[in-house]
Parts: sequence; C-alpha cells; structure tokens
Amino acid sequence: MKPFLKWAGGKRWFISNHSNLFPVKYKRYLEPFIGSGAVFFHLCPSYAVLSDTNSELIDTYSTLRASPENVWQILRRHQKEHSNTYYYKIRASKPRSPASRAARFIYLNRTCFNGLHRVNLRGEFNVPKGTKDSVIFPDDDFPAISAALQGVNMRVHDFAETISAAQQGDFVFVDPPYTVQHNNNNFIKYNEKLFTWADQERLSEELASACKRGSLVLLTNADNKCIRKLYSSSIWAQFRVNRQSVLASDMKRRGETTELVISNYLTREGKQVTARF
Repeated sequence: MKPFLKWAGGKRWFISNHSNLFPVKYKRYLEPFIGSGAVFFHLCPSYAVLSDTNSELIDTYSTLRASPENVWQILRRHQKEHSNTYYYKIRASKPRSPASRAARFIYLNRTCFNGLHRVNLRGEFNVPKGTKDSVIFPDDDFPAISAALQGVNMRVHDFAETISAAQQGDFVFVDPPYTVQHNNNNFIKYNEKLFTWADQERLSEELASACKRGSLVLLTNADNKCIRKLYSSSIWAQFRVNRQSVLASDMKRRGETTELVISNYLTREGKQVTARF
C-alpha cells in the first residue's frame, strides 16, 4: 500500500530496494517519526504505535481513518479549484472541521514545493507552491488507508515516549530528521531547528535502552562520522545504502548519495540474525 503523502526524507526508495532488512517476525510495530508512513503502509502490521510531534500530521491520519469519504470529497473540490491564487488562499486558511483541515494538509502537501512541510515561528505553513498540479492521484485509495489505520494507536508524542514503550519482540523503525554536528547542507541546517544534536544523542540512548528490553531496532540516519561514532557500541551493526537525492532545487546537485542503516538484529552485511524471542 502506498502512502498518501509525499515527505522529505520519505522511505519509498528504501522499501523498493531494501525491504529484506525488515524483520520477518515481531509483535508490535512502533514508529516515532511517522512522516508519510511509507514503511508502515508497506508492512501493514496488525498492532502498531505511530507518533510524531507534528499535531497536524497526526490529526490528518486520525481524520482519514475516521472519515475517508469526507476528506476525499473536499480534495475533489480542491482539485477543481486549484490554481496559483487558490493555493495561497488555502495555505492562509484555517478550516474548522477535521475533514477540511485534513484535506487542506493533503492538498498543500501534494501541490507545494517538493512536498516539504515547513512552518514559520508562528507555526504557519510557509512553503511556496510547487510545479505539481495533481491533487487527486489515480491510485488513491482512502478507504484502504482508513482500514489500515483501524486499531492503530496514534499519538502526538516526543520520540522518547514512544520508544520507551517498546518491549521484548517489538519492532521499532526510526527515521529521524537528519541532523549532524557539522554540515553545510541547507536542508540539514533547517532540521537543526526541529531536531538538535542533543536530540540525536537522546535518541541513541533511548534506542540502546529498547535493545536491552529485547526490541528489534532499525534506524536510518545521515551517513556522517558523528552518527557512526554515536552508534559505535557493539550492540549495533552499521552499513551504507545508496539512494538518489531529489531534494535539491538545482538539478546539478541531485545525484546518488548514501545513508546509514543501523540495527541490532542485522549483521554488517545486512543479513538478519535469529530473533531472540
């Protein structure tokens, strides 16, 4: 099942090339940085805890679970009215109903620049209109999305609260904002406002504790020496994976790059070891 949102740093490419890295057997699925939920929708686990600090994002998931048809009808209206002027009108709007707020979130995500979600100091979405004009996609299946989210525990939480709930046999997939100690990448500099290096250190501590409780952990992060050092303990295996960079506005700056995969149930060659439960 495909995610209904586009998200900076989303893991569709990861699923397409590295789905063999997910554990075959686990109890609950926990994801503390849900974003577009690409891995969740790929696995469609029976029991899941999904969280994020972005309340609009979690509200959109919750509303789409409860009222997929209402959200769909409003999106159809957005598609009919979509234009440069209409985009900025909707961007400035503050809908009252949950379905209207969810439809606004999805509409802006699908038509803004590169699917970025960025807010100003007042918490207002401020990404300019992009080049994409499709609000409705041929493969949209909101009833199926709603069905996949039934029974899922969704929370507006700091990552620590979600990870601390992970127990023996649970699978924790973690894809945090890519913040490092020193980097000239403008996107990573923006992430520093949302997710600091201190948060990276705090995250590593929480994941180490989850490992001690018997959880299975898979983390993707920036391929940087400070991240490698942060996860240098013997409980972790690290290896690089290749991906195409698509965020840069200048096509010349787009190309193949690497990300770091860190896990406690994989070998350095990316092979799974026997589960411990």
